[in-house]
Amino acid sequence: MKKFFKIFLLFLFIIFPREIFSAEFNNKFKQGSFILGKTKPGAKVKIDERNVLVSEDGYFAFGIDRDRKNDITIRIIKDQKLDVIVKKVFKRKYKIQRIDGLPEKKVTPPKEVYERIKRENKIIGEARAIESNLTFFKDKFVNPLDNAIVTGVYGSQRILNGKPKWPHYGIDFAAKEGTKIKAMLSGTATMVEPDLFYTGGTLIFDHGHGISTLYMHLKEIYVKKGQKVKQGQIIGTVGSTGRSTGPHLDVRLNWFGTRLDPATVLNLN
Repeated sequence: MKKFFKIFLLFLFIIFPREIFSAEFNNKFKQGSFILGKTKPGAKVKIDERNVLVSEDGYFAFGIDRDRKNDITIRIIKDQKLDVIVKKVFKRKYKIQRIDGLPEKKVTPPKEVYERIKRENKIIGEARAIESNLTFFKDKFVNPLDNAIVTGVYGSQRILNGKPKWPHYGIDFAAKEGTKIKAMLSGTATMVEPDLFYTGGTLIFDHGHGISTLYMHLKEIYVKKGQKVKQGQIIGTVGSTGRSTGPHLDVRLNWFGTRLDPATVLNLN
């Protein structure tokens, strides 16, 4: 009887891997991915060395950096029991995007604007660092524009006027100036800036648990800092402000300071 019981337990372990009893995940563990996790209510979750918030119904979120190479360790504690899940991170190949003919000041900013850029980066960093109890992050995202053409993808290495620059960490949508932009998720506006050096008219929304979205190069902005918005609400219009070569919308997705691929949450087919 004991032998039969052991065989039965082994069968269960093979058919139902151990980790599904502690957590389920919505996405593939590849570089740049947004990961939505679901565990038992009341559990505590740690991603690598970081404690993350867990909603009352057991949802949590995190992301994988563009260049991450090592595995991710997820620790879940419930009823004084520890479950350790180790996930392999799959590598991606990124495109090379060359943009020539830009004014030199858009490739290498003049020294007199360095302090401005530093101040603006600090404001952006502060907005991305917010860790609220909002739970909109677990909802399905909607596209910010209807029937827009993708002209720039996440992770691509940008070469401007022949000079290698930072990779592109968002998705670019080509659209006519003045096209209305929808909020991809419900949330709270944590940064509203009409004229940043690089990104022009810029919005950042908090969706809870360190997940934020960013909209860049806007012509008009229809929300104020601290305002709550609903998914699908019109938040502004497409422009060509900041360091831009023409009218388009650049959207970003973050888990705190980790830049994620918006394509892992949007339906771009």
